[in-house]
Amino acid sequence: MTRTATVQRNTAETQIRVELNLDGTGQAHFATGIGFFDHMLDQIARHGLIDLSIDAKGDLHIDGHHTVEDVGITLGQAFAQALGDKRGITRYGHAYVPLDEALSRVVLDCSGRPGLHMDVTFTAGSIGQLDTQLVFEFFQGFVNHAGVSLHIDNLKGHNAHHQCETIFKAFARALRMAVTPDPRAAGTIPSTKGSL
Repeated sequence: MTRTATVQRNTAETQIRVELNLDGTGQAHFATGIGFFDHMLDQIARHGLIDLSIDAKGDLHIDGHHTVEDVGITLGQAFAQALGDKRGITRYGHAYVPLDEALSRVVLDCSGRPGLHMDVTFTAGSIGQLDTQLVFEFFQGFVNHAGVSLHIDNLKGHNAHHQCETIFKAFARALRMAVTPDPRAAGTIPSTKGSL
């Protein structure tokens, strides 16, 4: 079974197209108009082994908020579509990722219940053209539409670029673990409820 999805989302503020393959090799294409954000999305593809293409046109003349949030929403929709009924997946994932002085931990559950708990104090207000406040908005959009419970903790770090990169890399590694098929649970829903 192929676990792929293509989602197009158009509003008065943004036009976004996401294509993904959960069983990819990390092939990636990004054009959001925000260079550092593209770099972070590339971490999701590369370290999550997800083939991911995102084209976004947004009202960047205002700021990056709508673009970053709506990419999170559209990616969450595509993720939920590709994952289907979650039969046979590992369901839970976690990762610690360091980058020089920075260290982050991400833990997630493909529970069907959206929830974001994020404990990050960035040491700078922006990284390149990305307002660091929008990192929360990206993940909030993602969890709301992917149906994922997500805990993000930056445990240490004084360089904001390093802080952010460890978060996205750890998210990718945790996501990769959670969506990986569990050969011992093939064909079953990983829940006592019988559905997720």
